[in-house]
Amino acid sequence: MNHPVPVEPSVAVSAAAVARTKPATSLMHLLAIVGPGLVVMLADTDAGSVITAAQSGAQWGYKLLLLQIVLIPILFMVQELTVRLGLVTGRGHGDLIKTHFGIRWAWVSVGTLLLACLGALLSEMAGLAGVGLMYGIPEWVSTGAVVVGMAVMAYTGSYLSVERIALFFGAFELVFLVVAWKAQPDLHVMRANLLNMPLGDAKYLYLVAANIGAVVMPWMVFFQQSSVVEKKLGPADLKIARWDTAIGALLTQVVMAMVLIAAAATIGKSGAEVSLDTVQQISQAITPFLGENSGRLLFGMGIVGASLVAAIVVTLTASRALGEILGYKHSLEHSPKEAPWFYATYTATLILAAVIVDSGVNLVTLGVAVQVMNAMLLPIVLTFLYLLARRLPSPYQLKGWYAVATAAIIGVTVILGVYAGVMGLFDGS
Repeated sequence: MNHPVPVEPSVAVSAAAVARTKPATSLMHLLAIVGPGLVVMLADTDAGSVITAAQSGAQWGYKLLLLQIVLIPILFMVQELTVRLGLVTGRGHGDLIKTHFGIRWAWVSVGTLLLACLGALLSEMAGLAGVGLMYGIPEWVSTGAVVVGMAVMAYTGSYLSVERIALFFGAFELVFLVVAWKAQPDLHVMRANLLNMPLGDAKYLYLVAANIGAVVMPWMVFFQQSSVVEKKLGPADLKIARWDTAIGALLTQVVMAMVLIAAAATIGKSGAEVSLDTVQQISQAITPFLGENSGRLLFGMGIVGASLVAAIVVTLTASRALGEILGYKHSLEHSPKEAPWFYATYTATLILAAVIVDSGVNLVTLGVAVQVMNAMLLPIVLTFLYLLARRLPSPYQLKGWYAVATAAIIGVTVILGVYAGVMGLFDGS
């Protein structure tokens, strides 16, 4: 564990970070740094995000495609701040909030985060169960296999092995590029509709807000910061870590865009209002255009990859964040015997999510509630992220014109996130 060197009033710089001032350039070291950005970004394109992108294409064709491009620098800007904090301080996000703003604010942030992680995990479990149902596999078998598999992965592996597993499953999301290609989108129609944005339509604005909420997620901040800390990276690794984050941001938005394009090129052609709330509905709507077997297989692989990598990320995030607040060991570098509470929290979260999904609860209604909760969490997480980045020592401190631009972008993101939450609340009432 890195012990920070006291630096006041700025955020402390970790001793390991101070010791290493020159970046290593060997291929092995580059590979050791890369990972957290790609993993968290692949997790960002989870089952809920895929459904949001599919709804966008089905209901509005290509009119929300430009938004997917605009969100790339916004996503990078937010996650780059958490990378700075982790590399420079060697401490997790919840730990820094507790140190600089007190235990009460830490509990406000982390307590709500735990609910958001559980809500996200429910979406992933539901997505995996939905893929199983497409092939006649009962929900309890799918969710049970996920619980057992993820428990074995965590109990028997290190962070590096878990990261590699997450990247492996996350790579399945690339099949959405094949899906978009097989859908044969009309490039002339796409170009004509790219800048056609009916901003006066409340339904269109709702999906604008929903897409933003599907891309900027609170648990991403906690996960990536804890991951760079667990890999024992320092300020010398900042440049490579930024590239890791930038490539991940580009990749996740390409996946979102491909899902939107596939839906727009198939369902969106009819011009009818279509609501896609489950994996089965997406599959049934897309497969007639792609071929029943190939379409179902491709979408099934994409959803499995998206859901599994996101399930890994949110479960680890919940367990780590609680450990940061309560002070017990919260790292995969410790064995279950050394960190019993960390592994107990991890396992209990998985089991609870599986039980809720298997209980037959209305997951569409639950999804609206989760969206509201995530939207209300954004102001807390992004505000703390900004304030902590402003306290970093020079030259890592967020300052100048970039600080002003970041504040403006965070402000707009928060406003639209809250808008999505309010609209979701009224829609579900």
